[in-house]
Amino acid sequence: QVQLVESGGGLVQPGGSLRLSCAVSGSIFKIYAMGWYRQAPGKQRELVAQITSGGSTTYADSVKGRFTVSRDNAKNTVYLQMNSVKPEDTAVYYCNADLATERGTIPYDYWGQGTQVTVSS
Repeated sequence: QVQLVESGGGLVQPGGSLRLSCAVSGSIFKIYAMGWYRQAPGKQRELVAQITSGGSTTYADSVKGRFTVSRDNAKNTVYLQMNSVKPEDTAVYYCNADLATERGTIPYDYWGQGTQVTVSS
């Protein structure tokens, strides 16, 4: 069984910073891409940032230059450093990991339970 546990969400003022963490545990053979998605009320879930096992990154245009995704492969953990946050960054943030549980199996997407980020003064 695989678990993704997020932490670090909360209330932050506009212009402030927040750091999200997501630790993956359980039966893991290999983790490929890891990343963060978010879903605001009344909107579809969208990709925020993603990082491959080799360290290549992808960002949504709305967060480029403000957010940084990173990972610690030894700890099976992905991070999202959020700087210069804006009210429109308010959403539930979900951790995602594309991973295989056994050698030779097809990777599958796993999700965390979500953590609320609220940007407000």
